[in-house]
Amino acid sequence: MIGRLNHVAIAVRDIAKASEVYKGTLGAEVSAKVPQPDHGVSTVFITLPNTKIELLEPLGDGSPIAKFLERNPDGGIHHICYEVDDIRAARDQLKANGARVLGDGEPKIGAHGKPVLFLHPKDFCGTLVELEQA
Repeated sequence: MIGRLNHVAIAVRDIAKASEVYKGTLGAEVSAKVPQPDHGVSTVFITLPNTKIELLEPLGDGSPIAKFLERNPDGGIHHICYEVDDIRAARDQLKANGARVLGDGEPKIGAHGKPVLFLHPKDFCGTLVELEQA
């Protein structure tokens, strides 16, 4: 069902500082910061030859990333994202197998302009999983 690894998301307190670590220290290609108000975050993508790293910064106090950073003050890996060919078919198969889809279960448009869903971390070895329509 799952395709390639699309990205690994890292929650950070200061996206500009974190971007500079990837750009200045590691020499990576770093995108511009983009607010994602529907998800309560600002994002930056670091392009690697085989995948991407997504930096997430809270966009307001109600952001799920703000809550994550309260529990993890230094930041850290927030989720991993896999591509799927058909997000609704993947959702239905996962639910039939007992996995929990977060939110109302309907895909929302993600940072890449494609439908996404999140799966409960307790069902995936403690890891929050995002699915993105390929």
